[in-house]
Amino acid sequence: MKKRVFAVLMAGIMGTMMFGTTLVSAETEEKPELKGEVYAFIAASLNNAMEELQKDFNETYPDVEIFYNADSSGTLQTQIEEGARCDIFFSAATKQMDALVDEGLADKDSVVNLLENKVVLIKPKDGETKVTGFENITDAANLALAGEDVPVGQYSREIFENLGSTDEVNKMEINEGKNVTEVLASVSEGSNEVGIVYATDAASVADSVDIIAEAPAGSLQTPVLYPVGMVEDKEASEEDKAAAAAFLEYLQSDEALEVFEKYGFAAYVTDEKSDDTQAGEENAEPTEEAAEDTAE
Repeated sequence: MKKRVFAVLMAGIMGTMMFGTTLVSAETEEKPELKGEVYAFIAASLNNAMEELQKDFNETYPDVEIFYNADSSGTLQTQIEEGARCDIFFSAATKQMDALVDEGLADKDSVVNLLENKVVLIKPKDGETKVTGFENITDAANLALAGEDVPVGQYSREIFENLGSTDEVNKMEINEGKNVTEVLASVSEGSNEVGIVYATDAASVADSVDIIAEAPAGSLQTPVLYPVGMVEDKEASEEDKAAAAAFLEYLQSDEALEVFEKYGFAAYVTDEKSDDTQAGEENAEPTEEAAEDTAE
């Protein structure tokens, strides 16, 4: 009798071990081992969020090395066109991404408009200025503004154009930065009375700058979108390409979007998605209460 009980117990233990092994194998299959190098060119305004995401990604895939090149999207576009090694391009505007797609350097099918940002007017923390918004920006003694090849600089000039203030702004003393980071530094250090950056940049140094105002409604016809996609990297091995694809997929995950939102970005929702949601609501089965109202 004891031998039979012992045999039953051993069978149960072995079964549990085998079941556990099956679970482990399943988990291993879900998260295959990855290794390789990933070169990601990212807009300067993404830097803080991307550093955190790199750490999170490496907790799961410690053998993947990710190298960031953070600068203005226009500068990054030029570097890619000149042959710099790059696997992923994360731009602060669609213009630069579209150009690379048209040139056959970025994979159109991989490109996703992932994030949205806002353009804001800032001043040094507790700094004095008569400026209350974009409409009277020329009341400032000077202005920190990104260059014309920098997305936030392009957005800024679009705002001036739509407000009819371009000529007056051009008469100002302008400190032109090569990227948004330089503009932010000029204002936070007190070198300029006001400056124009993204809301996320202002939030990153909230102890150094104050937001005066957001871009007025209707002053920006172009949404501040951040597309991300794969770039042709002729030096990449198959392992590198697999690692880059996995990292790009991770950037689109709910987990990653929560990190982006923590830094002030918003997940971009396309009009198509909004239409689908609305259509779904219209096609939904009416509730009993609604059916009764209709009957009445």
